[in-house]
Amino acid sequence: MSDTPQAAARPFTGACHCGAVQFECSLDLSGAITCNCSICSAKGLIMAFAPAEAFRITAGEEHLNEYRFNRHVIGHMFCTTCGVEPFAKGAMPDGTKIAAVNIRALKGVDLAALTPAPYDGRSA
Repeated sequence: MSDTPQAAARPFTGACHCGAVQFECSLDLSGAITCNCSICSAKGLIMAFAPAEAFRITAGEEHLNEYRFNRHVIGHMFCTTCGVEPFAKGAMPDGTKIAAVNIRALKGVDLAALTPAPYDGRSA
């Protein structure tokens, strides 16, 4: 994860697969990661991070449910209609609240142009 997640941030909109859950955020995609923990690996998540104040649910909060596992520090949020995880909620080591956004849920992102860094979440 980048030490300065907002250094080159730009605005994005995103949604789950069915569109029931929608959000907007400001992200720096150069800090994207692919985590090898059991859930990120199984879902194929590519994540980027935004401070909590740079993330806003714009529709469908009532369609969200939360899944926590392992140390229960990350709230993996998923749509109860389609099952897609558009984002997760957590905190940086210093306690700063963040949103971990599934880049695959963002509109208008060329995934082939990204070079996400590997992150060893399996050992964390």
